[in-house]
Amino acid sequence: MSKAGGSGRGKGRRGSGGGASRSTSQPGGRRLAVKLHSAKGRPLSSTRWLERQLNDPYVAEARRRGYRSRAAFKLAQIDDKCRILKRGARVIDLGAAPGGWSQVALDRVALDRVALDRIGASGEDSARRGGTVIGIDLQAIDALAGATFLEGDFLQEGVPERLKAALGGMADVVLSDMAAPATGHTQTDHLRIMALAEAAYAFAAEVLAPGGSFVAKVFQGGSERSLLTALKRDFARVQHVKPPASRAESAEVYVVASGFRGRQSTE
Repeated sequence: MSKAGGSGRGKGRRGSGGGASRSTSQPGGRRLAVKLHSAKGRPLSSTRWLERQLNDPYVAEARRRGYRSRAAFKLAQIDDKCRILKRGARVIDLGAAPGGWSQVALDRVALDRVALDRIGASGEDSARRGGTVIGIDLQAIDALAGATFLEGDFLQEGVPERLKAALGGMADVVLSDMAAPATGHTQTDHLRIMALAEAAYAFAAEVLAPGGSFVAKVFQGGSERSLLTALKRDFARVQHVKPPASRAESAEVYVVASGFRGRQSTE
């Protein structure tokens, strides 16, 4: 359930409630293309993958900025467009490894000391109002100052309760970049990622505060309809976003729902 690559930030706008300006969510500068020759014992597919990584501006920019993966640029770009990560927000990050999305989320929701003093927050209230990021993944995640990471299978019984306990209240945003290992069979991969997205929303519907937001990775296809129906019923706004950092050949797209109204009865 872990995420693949990425990291980044949003354009230089100030978040709600104060805090520092955000850095750009686009890589800068021009780089010379790297061309590799096949090495003895290295499959052609591996050479092509390595060449793509070396020529990917997001990979280089993530390394330069100290981000844990190129995928964090995806969240930064989603937030630039949809503005779901507000200062002081409480965020759950499902499928958080290696922590790139959590880095971006923490950067965008954390209130600095000046902002906390301005609203008169101190002690426990300071921690509550200063922004919270709770992440979980099958893999262990290296510590990130200001975030809390849990290791476990989100789909196992009792694990969602651990997340709720760590959060200690309602969430403002639930993020899911969960993805099952690819099988190479398009329909199977689609069904598996949709099952993860639906499980993520079932959890989000229990913990989101009114007005909250939900983001999940999906592949477009027929079985997406049931999830979209539920989101359109329960949220004020639902849209699909394919951030520039998503590779053009990838079938992934993100569904972004905001303005949570509570889970509505279907009767």
